[in-house]
Amino acid sequence: MVVSWFSGGVSSAVATMLEIDRVDRVLSIHIDDHHADSARFEADCATWFRMRIEALRSAEASSVEGAIRMGRYINGPAGAQCTRVLKRRVRQVWEQQPEIVAQMPITYVWGFDCSETRRAERLQSAMPEFNHGFPLIEQSISKAEAHEILRASGIRRPAMYELGYRNNNCVGCVKGGMGYWNRIRVDFPEVFAARAAMERECGATCINGVYLDELDPERGRNEPPIADDCGIMCEVMALGGQG
Repeated sequence: MVVSWFSGGVSSAVATMLEIDRVDRVLSIHIDDHHADSARFEADCATWFRMRIEALRSAEASSVEGAIRMGRYINGPAGAQCTRVLKRRVRQVWEQQPEIVAQMPITYVWGFDCSETRRAERLQSAMPEFNHGFPLIEQSISKAEAHEILRASGIRRPAMYELGYRNNNCVGCVKGGMGYWNRIRVDFPEVFAARAAMERECGATCINGVYLDELDPERGRNEPPIADDCGIMCEVMALGGQG
């Protein structure tokens, strides 16, 4: 069985379309913190793929804050708590269903672009029990070129890109740096305030050692918002693929 993980971003959409003739299922993970425009983009992509995108959900929590409050832990060397609960465990539950086990081995299709060959190699090492496809890498397609392919399809990219973010991650991604959070402070002040309150409640921080309510608004002005897509591959590589 060939499965494409649709993260809600441009790269995963284009990677899925490039392999659509051999893809059996397209999966996404629903999290309440995605931008409202993500639902529109997913529906447009399903029409483009001519295939339903199956949304998986965590039975433990539906939001970033819900997942974090379960463990009173935000982010660290082993990865983010929200990624572990909302993505890793969801993937594992899906993989352990008897009807899925019966279709092993699975080939996963990923949206890494041609600049991410090392990430692809790390993922393959972390998940050797699966086969993996990287159509953007295999066809030497960059992130910018993936955006051009989507534009040519007539599909409008997610709103987060139009606001200047490099990926369509959850609004208020706990793995963002100072520049990212200062942009969230301006674009989504209610999210910034909620994450700042959550930090104090948990006694932990999104940015290492800096509470959001103490973050200098001028810090990180030249930082890109977030370098990588936050998807299934993040939790796999953060935890070394361990169950």
